[in-house]
Amino acid sequence: MKTPYLPFMLLISFLSLAGCATGGVSTERYTLPSGSDTKVSAKGETRSNVSQRTLIMGNLELASYLESQGIILQSDDIRVREASSHLWAESLKRQLDRGLRQRLAARLPNTRVLESGNSADALHLQVNVDQFQGRYDGLAVVSGHWQLYDDTGKLLVLEPFNETQALKSDGYPALVRALGRAWDQVAGDIAKGIKSKR
Repeated sequence: MKTPYLPFMLLISFLSLAGCATGGVSTERYTLPSGSDTKVSAKGETRSNVSQRTLIMGNLELASYLESQGIILQSDDIRVREASSHLWAESLKRQLDRGLRQRLAARLPNTRVLESGNSADALHLQVNVDQFQGRYDGLAVVSGHWQLYDDTGKLLVLEPFNETQALKSDGYPALVRALGRAWDQVAGDIAKGIKSKR
């Protein structure tokens, strides 16, 4: 049975996790989980060696406060803090960029998804991430916007995204997994938008 005090209890849990900054606390490092369908892409690519379209991803842009080693927690409507002993194993920007490429390749089997390059008739994708954090109400929050351009630089799509996922339990592992699920959803929405422009 759900209690009306659940958000408050989750807030207390978040704040206690964020407060683990004193000596004696071991450092934990985290990587974002792979998307649920990224393993399918390798099989799909061997079935069809001919891609009908090329998608070139520009540099993924993060809000400056997200360019930190520590996982970010939002403690109320205006305050965020960086965890001191719960860190990303590698830069968040690199993980998001690589994860998005893998997820799009899995969801767009007839499209070559490239980091860079020049190709006639290629589409160009730019993604900006404004939020990627745990929130005081027990949610993982991912927001920002994405833009799709044709090979002449004409804007085809400009869409915001704002995904939330509830944590399935307390703690940083649950938060990282929830952030991964939210990123999966963002990738799925972007893939649908790209498909609509075929």
